[in-house]
Amino acid sequence: MTKKITGAEYPLSKIFSSEFEFVIPSYQRPYAWTVDQASELLDDLVAFHEAEGEEGYFLGSIVLIKSDGAPLSEVIDGQQRLTTLTILFAAIACAHDAANKDELKPYILEPGKKMEGILPKPRLSLRARDQGFFTKYIQNFNLNQLMDLDSSSLNNESQRNIRANAEYLLAEIEKRFEAPDELEAFVTFLLTRCFLVAVSTPTQESAFRVFSVMNSRGLDLQPTDIIKADLIGQIKGESSQNQYNEKWEEMEIDLTRGGFNDLFSYIRMIYAKEKAKRSLLEEFRAHVLPNNPDPRAFIDDVLEPFAGALNDIRSASFVATQHAETVNQYIRWLNRIDNSDWIPPAILFLKKHRGKPAQVARFFKLLERLAAFMHVDRHNVNDRIEVYGELISEIEGGARPDDMIQLNFNVKECKQFRAALDGDIYKLTPRRRNYLILRLDSFISDGAATYDPKILTIEHVLPQTVDDGSEWAEWWPDAEERERWVHRLANLVPLNKKKNSSAQNYDFAEKCKIYFSGTKNVSSYALTSQVISQTDWSPRTVRARQKKLVNVLMENWELD
Repeated sequence: MTKKITGAEYPLSKIFSSEFEFVIPSYQRPYAWTVDQASELLDDLVAFHEAEGEEGYFLGSIVLIKSDGAPLSEVIDGQQRLTTLTILFAAIACAHDAANKDELKPYILEPGKKMEGILPKPRLSLRARDQGFFTKYIQNFNLNQLMDLDSSSLNNESQRNIRANAEYLLAEIEKRFEAPDELEAFVTFLLTRCFLVAVSTPTQESAFRVFSVMNSRGLDLQPTDIIKADLIGQIKGESSQNQYNEKWEEMEIDLTRGGFNDLFSYIRMIYAKEKAKRSLLEEFRAHVLPNNPDPRAFIDDVLEPFAGALNDIRSASFVATQHAETVNQYIRWLNRIDNSDWIPPAILFLKKHRGKPAQVARFFKLLERLAAFMHVDRHNVNDRIEVYGELISEIEGGARPDDMIQLNFNVKECKQFRAALDGDIYKLTPRRRNYLILRLDSFISDGAATYDPKILTIEHVLPQTVDDGSEWAEWWPDAEERERWVHRLANLVPLNKKKNSSAQNYDFAEKCKIYFSGTKNVSSYALTSQVISQTDWSPRTVRARQKKLVNVLMENWELD
């Protein structure tokens, strides 16, 4: 008889026990969580621990190929959380001179039970190419040795993410929990009040089916379907119900089913002004519906205007007799940001002030600047949600854009923005560095250029590797100085396609001609054209260019 799919909720003390032996299959993608996700996880755990004295914290679900009664668990979904939680336990174990190492070691390494035939082994095994690294530094608690390694020397992005997250979590644990009893209480919370749902099935086929269903947006029941049934069911009269049902379905068709579900998340944020702690359905019922007891008024006065505003945002199609193209340009730039946290205040302002296009244009100019700052300065989701929550309150209070505290920068914030712009831009994620380079190019070209991100690549002028005896070595004899400048704004140029890598180390003039120039010996980008017009690429040239480019950004974003 075939075993059915089962699911059960387990505290982390059981997840990291002899009941499970987690293995990441070789076909899974590498470990991809960065400090952004690790910091979000830790922030959420600490905040819940401090605010909720007794309740349990739900960490989501994992999908496993696992036979009943056998610990071996092939992880189909959940690798990122299991790996990050293991790094977190290792960081806690190593914190404060490894005071809690003995207590936490069994949750990372199975000690073995000879009489039960259980061998000593790691509780989590990553893909083969990363497991040796993970065992040596994380599961054997050698975090100090790991910190001594230069990220650039590591074999792949997965190992660099493991190192970065371990460094971050160790530093944060020691900073946030200085007293031993506070850290012990937090560990107790993690082990006993943090839960994962493990969905298990004995075959790969059924495991992938479960994973597909859990992640599908298809025709599965969405929270919006349940809310719709609740609201339209309250409307009296069949003709009225049909009328509002048609309105609802038109909005869903216009935004697509997924986009419509996103709209409800954005509306929830507008009312709650904080990060969601429970499901969308629960949060919507707690924060939105009590403020809108009349279902007709909610659909007419809340849902429809917000749906229209979101349509404008998604397609950059704001319409007005004046300033419309200006607004749509800012919206297009905002849509390049790597998160959608800015959308709730955007649709709220559009809903309230659609008839004042000059104000709308000013608001979106300042909103794009704020989003760009948090984008480039690597603010995590909790920081962003706090800022946008306060901005929503200012919009509701009727403040004009230039009077909104969240949209305007003080001297300290301007310096912080300048420092971020003056840093190693190439080390940002591709989406962040591409955004900044193209935004700078748009300022230099007076906004006349259009960009296709699908064919964009960012390249170094001064190569990352300099050959002895080359012109580059003559201009840049100091290796430390090269390292300081190679990844900064002045040394980066956008190209509209990936060029022949063999040309990357050519001397400057030849590199400009073969590598940076287009088919007509010109570039599509103003930034690249500026480089081509230079006669040399010495440290003096790059320093002057860096100062000029940072000033262009500061001036155009009104930060000087």
